[in-house]
Amino acid sequence: MGIEPFQPISVKPPSANPVSFAIRCGVDLQLATIAKYLRPAMAELPPGCILDIGAGESPWKEWLPPACRYQGLDVENAGEFGMSGNRDIAFYDGKTIPFPNASFDGGICIEVLEHAEDPDLLVSEIARIFKPGATLLLSVPWSARRHHIPHDYHRFTRERLEQLFRAHGFEHVSIHERGNDICAIANKLTIVSIRLGRSLTIGNFIWRLPMTIGFSALSAGMLLLAHLSLAFDRGAKEDPLGYFCKATKG
Repeated sequence: MGIEPFQPISVKPPSANPVSFAIRCGVDLQLATIAKYLRPAMAELPPGCILDIGAGESPWKEWLPPACRYQGLDVENAGEFGMSGNRDIAFYDGKTIPFPNASFDGGICIEVLEHAEDPDLLVSEIARIFKPGATLLLSVPWSARRHHIPHDYHRFTRERLEQLFRAHGFEHVSIHERGNDICAIANKLTIVSIRLGRSLTIGNFIWRLPMTIGFSALSAGMLLLAHLSLAFDRGAKEDPLGYFCKATKG
């Protein structure tokens, strides 16, 4: 139900424009906290074939170690979500991942699980195509607006994530909160500021411009506090932006 006032901006490979990526991480705390955990974790992936589940623009491919081979996976209608075509992508029909059992040495699944109608089925398919000992790196949002409507189905707690992985044969499950309550507030203020700015018209200019300026100033201040809270490990972890998970196929 409803139409998104603006769709999420797809993530491009960081090397395509390092300055733009750095600026975006300064404003987009979801992206910043994903990158914080994902890049070092990807550097430790074992040699072999790595599957990018929900690959999109394949932005994280360049962070793979040289000994890894990349394979992307996404839905065939990914263009509806602002993703362009990619020749390294195989298509997923929402039921069966199109690879044989024990095909992959590891995989990443970044901000995808909330869009799976049946997350148990997706995780079971990932477990099926992973070799024993394969590593899964996964992130999900917690404090995030509904996005890619109408295909936003879930929000996961750390307890549900651990239950989900262990139910499908994953071991050594580690889960980290991405951000904190300060980051969540800053993220919401940023979204409000963008929404107000995008909806400025001649008819509402007089009253909406002061609101836009006010919320933008609040957003800038909270973004600074959020980055400080991350740098000094402050803020409550019970209301994070999301979670970053690492698990091993048993």
